Amino acid sequence: MPKKKLFVLTGASRGMGAAMAEQLLAPDHVLLCISRQRSDALAAKADAAGAACEQWSLDLSQSVDAAAKLQAWIAALDGAAFDAVALINNAAALTRLGPIDEDTDADLASALRVGLEAPLLLSAAFLRATRTWAADKRVLNISSGLGRRAMAASAAYCATKAGMDHLTRAMALDEANRPNGAKLVSLAPGVIDTDMQVHLRAGDAAGFPEKANFVGLKEKGQLTSPTDAAARVLAYLARADFGASAVADVRDT
Repeated sequence: MPKKKLFVLTGASRGMGAAMAEQLLAPDHVLLCISRQRSDALAAKADAAGAACEQWSLDLSQSVDAAAKLQAWIAALDGAAFDAVALINNAAALTRLGPIDEDTDADLASALRVGLEAPLLLSAAFLRATRTWAADKRVLNISSGLGRRAMAASAAYCATKAGMDHLTRAMALDEANRPNGAKLVSLAPGVIDTDMQVHLRAGDAAGFPEKANFVGLKEKGQLTSPTDAAARVLAYLARADFGASAVADVRDT
Protein backbone atom coordinates (compact mmCIF):
# COMPACT_ATOMS: atom_id res chain seq x y z
CA MET A 1 0.00 0.00 0.00
CA PRO A 2 1.44 3.42 -0.98
CA LYS A 3 2.63 5.49 1.93
CA LYS A 4 1.33 8.94 2.78
CA LYS A 5 2.85 12.26 3.77
CA LEU A 6 1.85 14.09 6.96
CA PHE A 7 1.88 17.87 7.26
CA VAL A 8 1.14 19.93 10.37
CA LEU A 9 0.65 23.63 9.61
CA THR A 10 0.05 26.51 12.01
CA GLY A 11 -1.44 29.85 11.04
CA ALA A 12 -3.39 28.25 8.21
CA SER A 13 -6.43 30.53 8.14
CA ARG A 14 -5.03 33.64 6.43
CA GLY A 15 -2.43 34.89 3.98
CA MET A 16 0.40 32.61 3.00
CA GLY A 17 -0.70 30.02 5.57
CA ALA A 18 -4.10 29.66 3.92
CA ALA A 19 -2.44 29.37 0.53
CA MET A 20 -0.07 26.68 1.80
CA ALA A 21 -2.98 24.73 3.27
CA GLU A 22 -4.79 24.72 -0.08
CA GLN A 23 -1.65 23.69 -1.96
CA LEU A 24 -1.02 20.80 0.46
CA LEU A 25 -4.39 19.19 -0.26
CA ALA A 26 -3.77 15.91 -2.06
CA PRO A 27 -5.14 12.36 -1.84
CA ASP A 28 -1.84 11.01 -0.49
CA HIS A 29 -1.45 13.79 2.10
CA VAL A 30 -2.75 14.03 5.66
CA LEU A 31 -2.96 17.69 6.68
CA LEU A 32 -3.54 19.08 10.16
CA CYS A 33 -4.15 22.84 10.32
CA ILE A 34 -3.89 24.74 13.61
CA SER A 35 -5.31 28.26 13.62
CA ARG A 36 -7.55 30.54 15.64
CA GLN A 37 -10.36 30.00 13.17
CA ARG A 38 -11.55 27.05 11.13
CA SER A 39 -11.95 27.56 7.37
CA ASP A 40 -15.12 26.19 5.79
CA ALA A 41 -13.66 26.96 2.36
CA LEU A 42 -10.60 24.80 3.08
CA ALA A 43 -12.81 21.96 4.30
CA ALA A 44 -14.84 22.11 1.08
CA LYS A 45 -11.70 22.09 -1.07
CA ALA A 46 -10.33 19.13 0.89
CA ASP A 47 -13.53 17.18 0.26
CA ALA A 48 -13.38 18.01 -3.44
CA ALA A 49 -9.74 16.92 -3.64
CA GLY A 50 -10.30 13.71 -1.71
CA ALA A 51 -7.73 14.91 0.82
CA ALA A 52 -7.57 14.20 4.54
CA CYS A 53 -7.63 17.57 6.28
CA GLU A 54 -8.29 18.16 9.96
CA GLN A 55 -8.60 21.65 11.43
CA TRP A 56 -8.11 22.66 15.05
CA SER A 57 -9.30 26.03 16.32
CA LEU A 58 -6.68 26.82 18.96
CA ASP A 59 -5.10 29.88 20.55
CA LEU A 60 -1.37 29.23 20.24
CA SER A 61 -0.65 31.60 23.12
CA GLN A 62 -1.84 28.58 25.14
CA SER A 63 1.14 26.68 23.78
CA VAL A 64 1.51 24.03 26.48
CA ASP A 65 -2.00 22.73 25.85
CA ALA A 66 -1.54 22.93 22.07
CA ALA A 67 1.72 20.97 22.20
CA ALA A 68 0.23 18.26 24.41
CA LYS A 69 -2.72 17.85 22.05
CA LEU A 70 -0.42 17.65 19.02
CA GLN A 71 1.84 15.05 20.61
CA ALA A 72 -1.09 12.85 21.58
CA TRP A 73 -2.65 13.16 18.10
CA ILE A 74 0.56 12.19 16.27
CA ALA A 75 1.31 9.37 18.72
CA ALA A 76 -2.07 7.82 17.89
CA LEU A 77 -1.16 7.59 14.19
CA ASP A 78 0.51 4.61 12.55
CA GLY A 79 4.00 5.88 11.82
CA ALA A 80 4.61 3.06 9.35
CA ALA A 81 1.91 4.54 7.10
CA PHE A 82 4.02 7.64 6.32
CA ASP A 83 7.22 8.08 4.37
CA ALA A 84 7.50 11.80 5.15
CA VAL A 85 6.29 14.05 7.98
CA ALA A 86 6.65 17.80 8.32
CA LEU A 87 5.80 20.51 10.83
CA ILE A 88 5.44 24.03 9.43
CA ASN A 89 5.49 26.68 12.16
CA ASN A 90 3.92 29.58 10.29
CA ALA A 91 1.76 31.36 12.89
CA ALA A 92 2.79 34.76 14.23
CA ALA A 93 1.18 37.55 16.23
CA LEU A 94 1.61 41.27 15.61
CA THR A 95 1.59 43.97 18.23
CA ARG A 96 0.85 47.64 17.62
CA LEU A 97 3.67 49.51 15.91
CA GLY A 98 5.77 51.48 18.36
CA PRO A 99 8.21 51.10 21.27
CA ILE A 100 7.45 48.23 23.63
CA ASP A 101 6.63 50.55 26.55
CA GLU A 102 3.66 51.87 24.56
CA ASP A 103 2.14 48.37 24.27
CA THR A 104 0.41 46.30 26.91
CA ASP A 105 2.25 43.57 28.76
CA ALA A 106 -0.50 41.12 27.80
CA ASP A 107 -0.13 41.82 24.06
CA LEU A 108 3.67 41.59 24.22
CA ALA A 109 3.53 38.31 26.12
CA SER A 110 1.01 36.86 23.67
CA ALA A 111 3.17 37.82 20.69
CA LEU A 112 6.19 36.08 22.21
CA ARG A 113 4.19 32.97 23.08
CA VAL A 114 2.67 32.63 19.62
CA GLY A 115 5.80 33.61 17.71
CA LEU A 116 8.49 31.73 19.63
CA GLU A 117 7.22 29.68 22.56
CA ALA A 118 4.63 27.85 20.47
CA PRO A 119 7.09 26.86 17.69
CA LEU A 120 9.51 25.59 20.34
CA LEU A 121 6.92 23.49 22.17
CA LEU A 122 5.19 22.24 19.02
CA SER A 123 8.57 21.24 17.59
CA ALA A 124 9.41 19.35 20.78
CA ALA A 125 6.04 17.58 20.69
CA PHE A 126 6.46 16.72 16.99
CA LEU A 127 9.96 15.33 17.53
CA ARG A 128 8.93 13.26 20.56
CA ALA A 129 5.93 11.76 18.80
CA THR A 130 7.86 10.84 15.64
CA ARG A 131 11.20 9.86 17.22
CA THR A 132 10.89 6.17 16.35
CA TRP A 133 9.35 6.72 12.93
CA ALA A 134 11.41 5.74 9.88
CA ALA A 135 9.84 8.54 7.82
CA ASP A 136 11.76 11.55 6.57
CA LYS A 137 11.17 14.26 9.23
CA ARG A 138 11.31 17.99 8.57
CA VAL A 139 10.57 21.12 10.60
CA LEU A 140 10.12 24.34 8.64
CA ASN A 141 9.99 27.52 10.70
CA ILE A 142 8.71 30.57 8.84
CA SER A 143 11.01 33.39 9.83
CA SER A 144 11.50 36.90 8.44
CA GLY A 145 14.18 39.27 7.30
CA LEU A 146 13.31 41.17 10.47
CA GLY A 147 14.84 38.33 12.46
CA ARG A 148 18.14 39.29 10.88
CA ARG A 149 17.69 43.06 10.62
CA ALA A 150 16.24 45.13 13.43
CA MET A 151 13.43 47.57 12.64
CA ALA A 152 12.11 50.36 14.83
CA ALA A 153 8.61 49.99 16.28
CA SER A 154 8.70 46.18 15.86
CA ALA A 155 10.84 44.90 18.74
CA ALA A 156 8.59 42.01 19.76
CA TYR A 157 8.23 40.70 16.22
CA CYS A 158 11.97 41.07 15.54
CA ALA A 159 12.72 39.23 18.78
CA THR A 160 10.49 36.26 17.96
CA LYS A 161 11.95 35.85 14.50
CA ALA A 162 15.57 36.23 15.66
CA GLY A 163 14.82 33.69 18.37
CA MET A 164 13.28 31.34 15.84
CA ASP A 165 16.41 31.49 13.69
CA HIS A 166 18.73 30.62 16.57
CA LEU A 167 16.33 28.02 17.97
CA THR A 168 16.43 26.30 14.58
CA ARG A 169 20.22 26.37 14.46
CA ALA A 170 20.45 24.75 17.89
CA MET A 171 17.77 22.12 17.22
CA ALA A 172 19.49 21.23 13.93
CA LEU A 173 22.72 20.53 15.82
CA ASP A 174 20.84 18.21 18.18
CA GLU A 175 19.05 16.36 15.39
CA ALA A 176 22.26 15.89 13.38
CA ASN A 177 23.54 13.57 16.12
CA ARG A 178 20.44 11.37 16.24
CA PRO A 179 19.59 8.35 14.09
CA ASN A 180 17.18 9.52 11.38
CA GLY A 181 17.10 12.94 12.98
CA ALA A 182 14.84 15.64 11.64
CA LYS A 183 16.05 18.26 9.20
CA LEU A 184 15.26 21.84 10.16
CA VAL A 185 15.22 25.21 8.41
CA SER A 186 14.19 28.69 9.50
CA LEU A 187 13.14 30.29 6.21
CA ALA A 188 12.44 33.93 5.40
CA PRO A 189 9.67 33.84 2.75
CA GLY A 190 10.16 37.29 1.23
CA VAL A 191 7.88 40.32 1.32
CA ILE A 192 4.31 39.11 0.89
CA ASP A 193 1.07 40.98 0.24
CA THR A 194 -0.68 39.98 3.49
CA ASP A 195 -2.40 41.57 6.48
CA MET A 196 1.02 42.26 7.99
CA GLN A 197 1.83 44.61 5.12
CA VAL A 198 -1.50 46.39 5.60
CA HIS A 199 -0.59 46.73 9.29
CA LEU A 200 2.80 48.24 8.43
CA ARG A 201 1.42 50.67 5.85
CA ALA A 202 -1.16 51.90 8.37
CA GLY A 203 1.46 52.75 10.99
CA ASP A 204 2.10 56.26 12.28
CA ALA A 205 5.12 57.61 10.40
CA ALA A 206 6.16 59.61 13.46
CA GLY A 207 6.79 56.42 15.42
CA PHE A 208 7.52 54.15 12.49
CA PRO A 209 10.25 55.67 10.31
CA GLU A 210 10.20 52.86 7.73
CA LYS A 211 6.52 53.30 6.84
CA ALA A 212 7.32 54.96 3.52
CA ASN A 213 9.40 51.96 2.44
CA PHE A 214 6.45 49.61 2.89
CA VAL A 215 4.06 51.99 1.15
CA GLY A 216 6.51 52.09 -1.73
CA LEU A 217 6.69 48.30 -2.01
CA LYS A 218 2.91 48.18 -2.51
CA GLU A 219 2.79 51.09 -4.93
CA LYS A 220 5.60 49.64 -7.05
CA GLY A 221 4.06 46.16 -7.17
CA GLN A 222 7.02 44.60 -5.38
CA LEU A 223 5.02 42.38 -3.02
CA THR A 224 4.72 38.64 -3.67
CA SER A 225 1.20 37.20 -3.68
CA PRO A 226 0.38 34.73 -0.89
CA THR A 227 -0.20 32.03 -3.52
CA ASP A 228 3.20 32.50 -5.15
CA ALA A 229 4.97 32.78 -1.80
CA ALA A 230 3.31 29.57 -0.58
CA ALA A 231 4.42 27.71 -3.70
CA ARG A 232 8.02 28.85 -3.25
CA VAL A 233 8.07 27.92 0.44
CA LEU A 234 6.60 24.47 -0.18
CA ALA A 235 9.06 23.90 -3.02
CA TYR A 236 11.85 24.71 -0.57
CA LEU A 237 10.40 22.26 1.95
CA ALA A 238 10.50 19.53 -0.71
CA ARG A 239 14.12 20.15 -1.73
CA ALA A 240 16.56 17.26 -1.55
CA ASP A 241 19.05 19.52 0.24
CA PHE A 242 16.53 20.81 2.80
CA GLY A 243 18.40 21.38 6.06
CA ALA A 244 21.80 21.96 4.46
CA SER A 245 21.57 25.46 5.90
CA ALA A 246 19.55 25.89 9.08
CA VAL A 247 18.74 29.55 8.32
CA ALA A 248 17.82 30.55 4.78
CA ASP A 249 15.92 33.04 2.62
CA VAL A 250 13.67 31.81 -0.17
CA ARG A 251 14.86 34.72 -2.34
CA ASP A 252 18.43 33.39 -2.29
CA THR A 253 17.51 30.10 -3.98
